[in-house]
Amino acid sequence: MNAEIIAVGSELLLGQITNTNARFLSQHLAEIGVNIYYHTVVGDNEQRLEEAVKLAQKRADLIIFSGGLGPTKDDLTKETIARLIGTTLEYNEEALVSIQAYFDKTGRVMTENNKKQALVIKDSKVLANDNGMAPGMFAKSDGKYYMLLPGPPREMQPMFLNYGRPEILNVMEKVERIESRVLRFFGIGESALETEIDDILIKQTNPTIAPLAGDGEVTLRITAKHESPEEAVRMIQQAEDEILERVGHYFYGYGETTIAAELAGRLKEKQLTIAAAESLTGGLFLGELTAIPGMSAHIKGGVVCYTNEVKEHVVGVKKETLTKYGAISRECAKELAEKIRQLCGSDIGIGFTGVAGPAGLEGHEPGTVYLAIAAEGQETIVHPLKMAGSRDGVRKRSVRYGCHYLLQLLS
Repeated sequence: MNAEIIAVGSELLLGQITNTNARFLSQHLAEIGVNIYYHTVVGDNEQRLEEAVKLAQKRADLIIFSGGLGPTKDDLTKETIARLIGTTLEYNEEALVSIQAYFDKTGRVMTENNKKQALVIKDSKVLANDNGMAPGMFAKSDGKYYMLLPGPPREMQPMFLNYGRPEILNVMEKVERIESRVLRFFGIGESALETEIDDILIKQTNPTIAPLAGDGEVTLRITAKHESPEEAVRMIQQAEDEILERVGHYFYGYGETTIAAELAGRLKEKQLTIAAAESLTGGLFLGELTAIPGMSAHIKGGVVCYTNEVKEHVVGVKKETLTKYGAISRECAKELAEKIRQLCGSDIGIGFTGVAGPAGLEGHEPGTVYLAIAAEGQETIVHPLKMAGSRDGVRKRSVRYGCHYLLQLLS
């Protein structure tokens, strides 16, 4: 079954509220194997709503509406749908009683226009509203299904789960489970990752693989459809294994996790402590880690060392290093990592130095970054980086690279 979701309300187009209903419905429809190919948002205008419905009728078996069922003149959804499918509206006595009871319970007087909310499409299945007034509807005409739901999420969500979803399941010839898994990668661009798995992407059918770049990292969403949820999960795992054979070096986690959260988990798992000397990043690295609960046992401390005086007199970078190589150098980064580890008595020390921009510094272009990691019993590693983008972007990506290299070290 293919479905389209049409959200009705000018407030959505004006940006006054966010269309969270579409996301909710898409997630729950995917779970029962309903394909969502289009989301549409239309204002409180009968002509434009009619145009949206006629277009949806050409490409969907099921059209789900949210909004436009209220008591005011601009609530036009059910009137428009009834006219388009060649039927009328009629009062539903149960809904009318429920609306009157709602007003009695809240101690308000029901105005005449509120009776409009008890009007439903003739011969439709009425969906009770346990959290508001306007009932929903489920109707069929010319082989197409129409589900009308109220706009407020606190009314729409329970109505759909308790009454709407079962109605859809009743009319589906075949129920397939859609399972998804999101893989997160850092240290490789979207185009480079796609090149590595190009043949896998070309041959994909079921499961499907969708790359998405954003905020300096890449995600892959693997989606499989099968009548058996277990088989769908097996299919996803098989695709994941094939992908990670190629680009597993850049993989760091699943779903909504962050690279800082994964690093925190690794430090906890291995019972290690860390300290940071941050020039370029100005405390952002430790800010990310300290935002995660339970990290007090694993963060020894840190220093924001923007000036050479602080690098030298607080962290302990040699004056000769700063004079000979400068603050923006692999030598300075190396000493920052080593000295902060010694200063704080941690298992690991990390040092950040570089030029965030917008202007250059010490003859280095913006985006020039050095980060170093010093671990007990190991040789200090310095990672030189060249980054493009805004000052804020360079600083944030530097932090993520620090997490990335630490995860590799601790794998």
